[in-house]
Amino acid sequence: MKELFGTLADGTQVHRWSLENGGTRLKVLSYGGIVQGLEVPDRDGRYANVCLGFDSIEEYVDSSPYFGALIGRYGNRIAKGAFTLDGERHQLSVDDGENSLHGGAQGFDRRVWDVEPFTDGTDVGLRLSYTSADGEMGYPGTLEVQVTYTLTRHGDWRIDYEAGTDRATVVNLTNHVYWNLGGEGTGTVEDHELTIAASRYTPTDPGLIPTGELAQVSGTPFDFREAKPIGRDLRAGHPQQVFAKGYDHNWVLDKGVTSEPEHVATLRDPSSGRTLRISTVEPGLQFYSGNFLDGTLTGTGGRTYRQGDALCLETQHFPDAPNHPSFPSTVLRPEQTYRTTTVHSFGA
Repeated sequence: MKELFGTLADGTQVHRWSLENGGTRLKVLSYGGIVQGLEVPDRDGRYANVCLGFDSIEEYVDSSPYFGALIGRYGNRIAKGAFTLDGERHQLSVDDGENSLHGGAQGFDRRVWDVEPFTDGTDVGLRLSYTSADGEMGYPGTLEVQVTYTLTRHGDWRIDYEAGTDRATVVNLTNHVYWNLGGEGTGTVEDHELTIAASRYTPTDPGLIPTGELAQVSGTPFDFREAKPIGRDLRAGHPQQVFAKGYDHNWVLDKGVTSEPEHVATLRDPSSGRTLRISTVEPGLQFYSGNFLDGTLTGTGGRTYRQGDALCLETQHFPDAPNHPSFPSTVLRPEQTYRTTTVHSFGA
C-alpha cells in the first residue's frame, strides 16, 4: 500500500509504503529509504513495532539521528572528511566535528528515492533507486544506486545493495535501524542479550576514528562471542567506552568478506522472547548502544527516547577504510559493480 506521508519544504512529496509477508510488517518512506516501522510478534503472538521512528516528515528532516535510514555514500566516519584515491585528494562534507559521518550533511538518508514495489514468487518488496551526482558531498563519480528491500515468505527482511560508478570512488552502504525488541518506546535495551561472532574490534581515538589496530576482544567489555546482556559491561569504564559514551565501535567479524550472507549476530529480548538474527556478506558490524539519545525526541508511540532505549547493528566495511590501506578496500571502479547483502531474521 502506498500513501502520502508528508511534503518537504521544496514541495517534494514523500510517500510511505506498507508491506506484509511471513508475519512481518514493514513501513518504508521514500525519504531516505527510511524504515519507519517494523512489526513482529512476541512469544504470545502480540505484535509490536521494534524500531524507533517519527510520525511526521518534519521530525525526520529536523531532528532524526538517522532513524531507520539508508546510509551512503559512506557509512560511518572518514577522518577529517578527506581521503586520497589514485593520487587525488578528495575533501568531503564535514558534519561530525572535523570528520565526515554517514556520507556528509546531505547523505543518502536525506535524499528522496524512487520506489517501485514488486512481487517475486512468494516474496514481496520494494526497489529503491537514486543517482548520486559526481561531486555530491565531495565524492568523486556519478554513482547509480539500487537498494532492494525484500520480505520473504518466512518473514525475513533482506537488503540487497547494488551500485555502479563512472569514476573511481569509495562506497560503504548500510542501514541505520534503531532496534528495541521489547517494542519502540518501551524503555531500555540493556537487558537485551547480544552475541557477535567477532574476536577483534577496531579501537578508536577520542573522535571515534579507528587507530588502525585490530584489538582482541578477549578480557574486555567488547567480548560478545557468547550471549550476554548489553548492560552487563556497559559501564565498565574501559577507555574506549569513555570515548564513545558506551559502545559505538566496529567489530571485525571472524568470517571476513563472504560471497553469501553468513550469520554474525543474534539479539534477544528475554521479556518478549523476540529474537533478531543478522546475516551478512560484510566484514564488519557497528554496534551502537544508543548513547546519544538524550530525552529530547518523541517517537511514533508518543514516548520519549532516552539513552540506551535502542541499539544499532550496522553491517559494513570498516570506518575510515579509505585512509587505512590494511583495512578491506571500499574502492569501487567503473568496471566493477558494488554488491552487498544483509538479512534480518525474526523469531520468538
